[in-house]
Amino acid sequence: MTKRQHRSGLGAKQRILAAMVFGGLGTFAPMAFAADTDALEQRVIDLRRQLAAAEQALAEAKGEPAPMAAPGVALEVAETALEEDTTFKIGPVKIGGAMRVNYVLGSYEGYDDGPNRGGNGGNVELDTFRINLALDYNNIIGALEYRWYPAGSGESYNFMQSGWLGYRFADASEVKVGLNRVPFGPGPYGVSQSWFFDQHYYVGLSDDLDVGVKYTTSIDDWTLDVAYYVASEPGFFGRSLESARYSYDAVRWTKSADAQGNVSYGGAHNGFDERNQLNLRAIYGLTDAQVPTDIGFSLQYGQLKGQRTDDGSHWAASAHMVNHFDNWTLATQLTRYEYDIDAENPWGTDTLVPMGAYDFSWPAAAKAWIPAASLSYKRETPQIPWLDYVLPYVEYSSIVKDESDFNNSDMFVVGAAWASGGWYIYSDLAYSNGNYFVGNEAADGGSDDYGSLYGVGDFGANGNDDWNYRFNLNLGYYF
Repeated sequence: MTKRQHRSGLGAKQRILAAMVFGGLGTFAPMAFAADTDALEQRVIDLRRQLAAAEQALAEAKGEPAPMAAPGVALEVAETALEEDTTFKIGPVKIGGAMRVNYVLGSYEGYDDGPNRGGNGGNVELDTFRINLALDYNNIIGALEYRWYPAGSGESYNFMQSGWLGYRFADASEVKVGLNRVPFGPGPYGVSQSWFFDQHYYVGLSDDLDVGVKYTTSIDDWTLDVAYYVASEPGFFGRSLESARYSYDAVRWTKSADAQGNVSYGGAHNGFDERNQLNLRAIYGLTDAQVPTDIGFSLQYGQLKGQRTDDGSHWAASAHMVNHFDNWTLATQLTRYEYDIDAENPWGTDTLVPMGAYDFSWPAAAKAWIPAASLSYKRETPQIPWLDYVLPYVEYSSIVKDESDFNNSDMFVVGAAWASGGWYIYSDLAYSNGNYFVGNEAADGGSDDYGSLYGVGDFGANGNDDWNYRFNLNLGYYF
């Protein structure tokens, strides 16, 4: 995981100190591994804790707020701490994983055979099981994560979430090659702290993993990412054509529609594959301001290779900002995206583009704005022996579509994350009129049957525009 300024909250002097500490350790790593790996690992942990304590003392002496994690990075930081203490090692390779279980109560008509969503009366279900490998040896870095998910009818699907190798240079710049996270938005999970993420995720614009090369560096108070992706992540093993994947992308599917939008299933393969995508992200850290702020922009452009339709292209641009004050974090983002495709295709419109993830594909709006905001408060709890900290948050995001006949897809989330040892728990209440992971009940007691492009509460036309709720309790144990 990266240790960039806008994610760690480190100032210039602290970054230099960290580079000296960890860079120095890297120079004698072979000897240390040969002598006493466990002792070295413990020393690294102690030094990190000392550095954190020094930052806290310096901030208090200056009357400044203590360093805070950037939005969406809370789980990443928690997992890093767990890896330091609990992962199993074979030489320089750390082996870990997680198992997560959901309790779901929400607006559902029975059980669903698509994405894992739960039942109307509430039920407990396995969310995911995953295995992680991490490599950090002599400046060679790497990561591999594989996940398994349940599905309806006793079936399941599984996929590689990430898989890359890289190199960390002397100036702490990094290059990663393989299936890695696309640099777009203010942090690894956009503005969100919640289990649901925000609506950027569902159109492939946060926590998106693609296949390519990414370079990250820092210049003064700037953090810069430049990336080229030859293709989106592949589809792995499931019932869908190629939507057994972690993050949303434009995909090929086996559906088509007539002039009225009535959907036919199981037809010829059609749709798009993403190709030759370029990304640029720049974030400037105002670390000396009264309210420490990270302000930045993200740009993305890529090609679409069509099957049974002409090729197309897509682009996105985003402005984002993260403000830290005391234990509060406010993250905001405004994004414009467009998929430029031809209307002569098996679903009969250029206003919708098929997108897929979690073994399910369905159209999203081809052109839209996405505003998103998240406000969170991190509360350390040293007085409670069974709880490390609690992180309450409130979030809003919307897909504001160009088409006047389409309904916008809004989502509100109120919740909290709880960290305790190897446990990381989300308790979220989501309320949405256009997110099919939140609910599937339509007006007058009906339910979405996915028989029409224009009759479903979704990221596309959002035809029924009905509000649904979902209470989700996600219990995750990381080992």
